[in-house]
Amino acid sequence: MSEIVFENVGHRFGERTVLQQIDLRLSEQRIGIVGANGSGKSTLARMINGLVVPTEGHVHVNGLDTAKKGRDVRRQVGFVFTDPNHQIVMPTVAEDIEFSLRRSGSGKTERAAKVASVLERYGLAGHADHPTHQLSGGQKQLLALAAVMVTEPTVLVADEPTTLLDLRNSRLISSVFESLDQQLIVVTHQLDLLESFERVLVVDQGRVVADGSPADSIDHYRSLVS
Repeated sequence: MSEIVFENVGHRFGERTVLQQIDLRLSEQRIGIVGANGSGKSTLARMINGLVVPTEGHVHVNGLDTAKKGRDVRRQVGFVFTDPNHQIVMPTVAEDIEFSLRRSGSGKTERAAKVASVLERYGLAGHADHPTHQLSGGQKQLLALAAVMVTEPTVLVADEPTTLLDLRNSRLISSVFESLDQQLIVVTHQLDLLESFERVLVVDQGRVVADGSPADSIDHYRSLVS
């Protein structure tokens, strides 16, 4: 299992302190992050693959400093955004997944096989040639996930992946998450998604204020927002 280490991490945006004094060692397979809007939780998640780098301290993924080895880190850490439209770049489903393999060094036949395999795994096999803009919200999120997973990352970070989905598609994404072998880190307001996770962090005003089992951390979070 991968290990992600935050060492006295802080982040400022102009005069605003977004995160401060974050010390974490994340090695569990499934970890949740919750917090109010503006608490810093998404910034924390984006630091894991170097989308955001600390202004203080260091973040390491399997020994790699995200600020110095960002490209190497992103080969190991896949990231799924809230809105899949921010990730879908090609006109058809199969083309979008193959686009993720453009720098893999694999040949055309091998890429085609990987695309077919990931389409099957994520329930998109019948949509290979469909225009991506015609997919439903749930299908778009599955496509965004498939386009990340085809690169075989060791860590998957998902930032509020069910926020824009209805209940049926939220449950579909939750089921897919349960089947993953990768280390999974999910930022979410959907608290029931985290019930089977090993660990949940609560972020408030730029600090981790609770860190424990889903039941304990979610109770703490509910007390904060009430």
